[in-house]
Amino acid sequence: MPARLSRRDFLKSSLVAGIAVYVAAPGSDVLAALFERERLRPPPWDPARGRLRYRTDATAKVAGEKLFSYDIRSRDLPGWPAQQAHAMLLRATRADRVYQGFDLSALEAGLQPDRVVAAADLTRDGVALPPFYGEDMLLPPGKTPAYLGQAVALLIWHDFARFRAAKTRLKFRDDLIRWGAQTGPIEREPWASFRYVRVGGATAFDDDAYSSLKDTPLFPAGYRKQLPQWPAADAAGKLDAQGMAHAEAIEAELNAAGAGKQVFEREYFSQSIDTAAMEPDNGNGWFDAATGTVHAVSATQSPNEVAEDGARMLAASRFAAKALVLHPCYTVGYGSKDHNPFPFYALMAALYGDGRPVRLANDRYEQFQSSLKRHSFRMHYRLKLDRASGRFEVFQGRMQGDGGGRRNFSPSVCLVAATAAQSIYYFPRSDLASTVIASRALDAGSARGYGTLQSMGATEMLVDEIAAELGLDPIELRLRNVFDTGMKNTQGAIPGGVQRAGEVLRKARMHPLWTQRAARKREYEAAHPGHRYGVGFGCVQKDYGTGAEAAFAEVALGRDGRIVLRHIGIEMGTGMASSQAALCAPWLGRPADEVRTGETAWPELPMVATDDPWLMSQATQDAHAGDPRWTPNYASPSSASNSAYFFGHATREAARQVFVQGLWPAALALWRRGYGGGQLAPLSVRREDARWIEGRLTAAGLQPLALPELAAAAYELGLATGAVVHTFNRWQWAEAEFALSGDEARLPLDGLALRWGDGAGTGPGAPTANGYRMLQRRRVHYPPTQRNNAGVVYYSVVGTLAEVAVDTATGRVGLLNHHSIMECGTPIVPELVSGQLQGGLAMGIGHALHEYLPLYEDGPGNGTWNFNRYALPRARDVAVWKQTGEMLPPLSDSDPPKGIAEVTMIAVVPAIANAFAHATGRRVRELPITPDKVLAALAQDDAAGAGATLAPESRA
Repeated sequence: MPARLSRRDFLKSSLVAGIAVYVAAPGSDVLAALFERERLRPPPWDPARGRLRYRTDATAKVAGEKLFSYDIRSRDLPGWPAQQAHAMLLRATRADRVYQGFDLSALEAGLQPDRVVAAADLTRDGVALPPFYGEDMLLPPGKTPAYLGQAVALLIWHDFARFRAAKTRLKFRDDLIRWGAQTGPIEREPWASFRYVRVGGATAFDDDAYSSLKDTPLFPAGYRKQLPQWPAADAAGKLDAQGMAHAEAIEAELNAAGAGKQVFEREYFSQSIDTAAMEPDNGNGWFDAATGTVHAVSATQSPNEVAEDGARMLAASRFAAKALVLHPCYTVGYGSKDHNPFPFYALMAALYGDGRPVRLANDRYEQFQSSLKRHSFRMHYRLKLDRASGRFEVFQGRMQGDGGGRRNFSPSVCLVAATAAQSIYYFPRSDLASTVIASRALDAGSARGYGTLQSMGATEMLVDEIAAELGLDPIELRLRNVFDTGMKNTQGAIPGGVQRAGEVLRKARMHPLWTQRAARKREYEAAHPGHRYGVGFGCVQKDYGTGAEAAFAEVALGRDGRIVLRHIGIEMGTGMASSQAALCAPWLGRPADEVRTGETAWPELPMVATDDPWLMSQATQDAHAGDPRWTPNYASPSSASNSAYFFGHATREAARQVFVQGLWPAALALWRRGYGGGQLAPLSVRREDARWIEGRLTAAGLQPLALPELAAAAYELGLATGAVVHTFNRWQWAEAEFALSGDEARLPLDGLALRWGDGAGTGPGAPTANGYRMLQRRRVHYPPTQRNNAGVVYYSVVGTLAEVAVDTATGRVGLLNHHSIMECGTPIVPELVSGQLQGGLAMGIGHALHEYLPLYEDGPGNGTWNFNRYALPRARDVAVWKQTGEMLPPLSDSDPPKGIAEVTMIAVVPAIANAFAHATGRRVRELPITPDKVLAALAQDDAAGAGATLAPESRA
């Protein structure tokens, strides 16, 4: 029988553009068959140590069970037709001629596709990409492709054998696409430009004369030859004109350094790379015309986006779709599956399946040809300092990235590259401008590092160069300029909490790799003729979050004390499901027994978002804030290192409400049983006295109570047994006042629903769904929209020492060892933090030494790239058995965890570049540091300086 939505299921779903959107929960037969109930084990908790023993998905992954959508076929899904159809996309391999159609004559009659979908079909049927991705889901004849690898047709086969044979026949054929007149690449304006000017006060702690937070960032009035045209300077004019006047003053100061001052000017290049996620982009969809339901299995980091925009895409088409049932699975993406257009191509394929489920899945060649890439960036920096003290005074940056053929997240990558360029340093005056151009390269999007790897890595290489010229120890120069607590960043914002980069620097300075580097160099080079030894250091602080982080979380207790956690977050290899489960333990005595990820339907707490959280005006926010169901942002994708801190905040607050409104009063009631108030009466007990000891709750010498006993009492007394919360953060938490007593009246939430007892009775709040009642906020305190101009305020720090050996005959740079020091707050699961550090370091090593993609015609858009051409680091390249790492201890056990998924990969990149300089006395400013660049650098005489020849496309 086909899988159908029951009336109850329909009522539980969201309605978007007239389409019912239902995200299959683990309780459904389909998703249970997929993985979450059948294949994930309850977190193995050690109550004595208060630690997880291994990940919830560890056994399933080791056993090769189906966790990823790439492994799912229609026969795995109850209710789906058994016959699986397969599809592929034809893609253009040129972007300089008019496309005139395609030719499938290379296939004999038996291998011809059963269905061919072209641009004309989509136009007729009203099927188009969501506006975020631009136009031409399939390129129509008569137009020049906007970029290499642009899709021109969808081909569907009803059986696998013919599909496989036909796809093999079509691979690497230049004659599939018919070309017309040569036009040259399409010329377009850049995707975005941002400029941040700051002029500080008399000290680092005085008010700024000008900054983007206090005043405004600068935006171009237009473009000329892809160069931004900034407003005219006027010291007495509007805020942007004043900013330009300060920028001109900074330029004049750099041009006339003065006595005792020095200006350093350098240019660096960071290449385009593939994220190389082991799960290629894929989806499997079935359009059940009988019920008007589109069922889709999808690999995505942003299920809420796919659910909402997918529903709008279906609603705009001629297909009579009434419902979208989405099954987001575990995935691996490193950012590349966040706001990726591929899930919408999979939805499109489902519409043309003629009643059959259609699987659209990249092979590795297709993944290289179409997946989102990391932006290449060229950075031109000027830095003025005082020679005697080594103190930095002025920093100017001009950055240009290549965003490729679709806009995607290029504007925010552009912004973040500029705001991150300061790295761990304080600059009294700064002018940082960034532009990301549109080009015929593949789309660049939300790849790990997100512009900061590029700009901060260059800053770290520049600081090392300066230290060498000044004759200073590189870490000493960093310490003289390190960003400290209470100082303002280059946007004029004071980051949250204590800034601990100085501690990382001091620990690194005392490490044997650093203190013994001169002696080790002599010893190694004497023992290894023809090799040069060097040690380098890099230290960066990476922001986490986006400035509009929003999350839902539910923590619910069964009568037997079983804990269920529902969350918007997607597990994408970070261990998110395990760590979020563990966050329940401080409040509930043990981790969640069941974790449901990728949830997008929250009828228990029916919040509504309007407008754009980054662009809305203060007046717009003020007008909406009176609506207790309104929020600036509904839900965030799993990205921007947001799991531990931002998603964790929602989980903690939900668990906290279950404890405060449910378990704690239940415990008091149990302790009061008996004549005269029971064992509780003689004692003075406060909530802060509560302690979970090996899974039992006690306080001030009272009888320890097990969670099942407490849960049963909470049900019996009609206390809180479940909580659904919504959170919002614009570089500051939104807070709201609710109809709760005491210190619970104002909470760091903007939405709250509670289930009292079994949900059948009454209680505070208006009834919503599944026994919950929404507590309408009395007043809300949203961070002002001006906080958007802060750029970032949450930082985590990593410093890395790298030990390298350079083979002067071959040019190979070998990584002998590395040591990293991380500041990450209080780790939720230390083993997961260690895994993030090791994985991130491997990615950074690849970026520094191995990975490179040409941007244009000889790059992956031509369809011939695979791992035979693309060099990923292997175990032998990452010092797998020698590498070490350490975490700074938190200041106290109340320190929140910090987002570290991206920062772990960045510091090792400049550390390796700086180690190469220490080894050879030469500098390569163009990444990656490949043997050809090494040999070119070594061939230069001492007077020529450093740097390999620029790659042609990097000058664009």
